[in-house]
Amino acid sequence: MKNLGSPVLFLLLASVAVFGQKAAANFELPELHTIRTVTLSPSYGCRQADEFAQGYQNTALFVSGYSKQRNSPDLLFNGACRSEDYFQASTAGDDFSLIADLGAEVSLEEVSAARAFNLKRVAAYGEYSKFVTQAKVELNHTYAVLLNGSDKRGLLLFTVSEYVPNQRVTLRYALKSYQITTGGQVRSAGFDWTRSSK
Repeated sequence: MKNLGSPVLFLLLASVAVFGQKAAANFELPELHTIRTVTLSPSYGCRQADEFAQGYQNTALFVSGYSKQRNSPDLLFNGACRSEDYFQASTAGDDFSLIADLGAEVSLEEVSAARAFNLKRVAAYGEYSKFVTQAKVELNHTYAVLLNGSDKRGLLLFTVSEYVPNQRVTLRYALKSYQITTGGQVRSAGFDWTRSSK
């Protein structure tokens, strides 16, 4: 009787690889380290009553087909009319995403995953990024979003390039890491702690 272990193991590994590729395609995962632009408008809390029945519409950023399909935004432009606008990273009960304002005039191209947590790379308590549940919208500021939900995790960086209070905000953004964690991990390829975006 011949040993069938090696061919069976090969077929099993090949089918897992094919399944992983198909799952990644179905989730429409974002490309890492690539800068994109989006305009969110208006702020979620400054809309007409009938607009709330239509969901997030253009007030939220969905970085993958999966988050769009689940109606689970990765970032929300929020704020009541005639009040301060803010970015919100947690939008659901099991979502523990956090956001940090890295400051003004911070180049999105130069922020790596490692620098998102300590921009100056100085081992001092005051130099570490402060992650909170929401952050005030500030023109020309760069932010880091630590995505953490029951079904996804990742690191999103963005800079506010245009801002009209309550009306619209334009962001330049890049993903440094993005994973779907349902039924095994499916992730965007190319994670690198030190790589910049282009």
